[in-house]
Amino acid sequence: MDEHDHRILLVDDEPQVLRILEGLLKENGYACVLAPNVREARIRLQEKPFALVLSDMNMPGESGLSLVRHVLAEHPDTAAIMVTAVDSVSLATTALEIGVYGYIIKPFELNEVLIAVANALRRRQLEMERRQYQGLLERRVVQRTGILAKAVCRLEDAEDRIRDSREESIHLLATAAEFRSDETGRHIQRMGLYCDLLAREMGSDDERRDLVRLASTMHDIGKIGITDLILLKPGRLTVDEFEVMKRHSEIGHHILSRSGSDLGRLAALIAWTHHERFDGSGYPRRLAGEAIPLEGRLAAVADVFDAITSRRCYKPAQTPQVAFDVMREERGRHFDPDLLDRFLGARDEVLDIVQQCAD
Repeated sequence: MDEHDHRILLVDDEPQVLRILEGLLKENGYACVLAPNVREARIRLQEKPFALVLSDMNMPGESGLSLVRHVLAEHPDTAAIMVTAVDSVSLATTALEIGVYGYIIKPFELNEVLIAVANALRRRQLEMERRQYQGLLERRVVQRTGILAKAVCRLEDAEDRIRDSREESIHLLATAAEFRSDETGRHIQRMGLYCDLLAREMGSDDERRDLVRLASTMHDIGKIGITDLILLKPGRLTVDEFEVMKRHSEIGHHILSRSGSDLGRLAALIAWTHHERFDGSGYPRRLAGEAIPLEGRLAAVADVFDAITSRRCYKPAQTPQVAFDVMREERGRHFDPDLLDRFLGARDEVLDIVQQCAD
């Protein structure tokens, strides 16, 4: 592995932040170069190659966002992670659109930084391998079938690992929203598994189930746009506070609907509709019955079950049996009757997920 595979360019106008990041990353085997502004960062990028640029967004002079755009466009072998102290919906949307490898909100936990850096470097390596294998295929397409077949196998293996890396990146992006609340990464994992289970019960094929599982993990990404005063409030929300909280569905839809992929479009739909109720009393559009997309109805069942059985800052966790009983009372009101019956009918598999993915 080349030396620059562990070389990281840290860009921040706060010397203390640079020192903390440098100390943390050096302690974990990374070589760091520091830049207090974008102008100096551009100079450092011309001097030597970097595996990763970790840049603050808000700095005097040229913004970190323009630096990240430059890195992704002009240095294809360099990954980029955005760091920001501002909970900005537009910035999160831009992060998704331009393809950053990580998104960290200040104040950050040190482990969060290490996870984001390790994931970005791993994904960068996989992308470089994929390009290498793709080039190999193009050069050998006229050669013997046996050689071509081996290259195809290597490419398929690289693409499988890229899919795994993409899933991890999606998980980390979803966690950026959950990290600010009282929920955990396990909530995201359980949400995906419950939705996958229900999609299977509804007869979806493996490809669609996988899409539903991944998309549902981003159902609450809109919480990134909700103030901590409301998101972390330990008591009951006021009417006005709840109206603000309800906006996370539309914020999530706004962020994710910019994606041109099937996954992004489905995630946007789930974010928008998972708080609709079967009787039409939900939000944000008061849809009723089958006017609510199937995936939104799936996510509603999964999200409520996990909310009841998980601890929150405002309540203790309840047992699965309590959750089943409470949800049965809402059959045909909150939940699609058929979907709820299928969920209750898969009780043993639901309990397996509860045990395997406990907080």
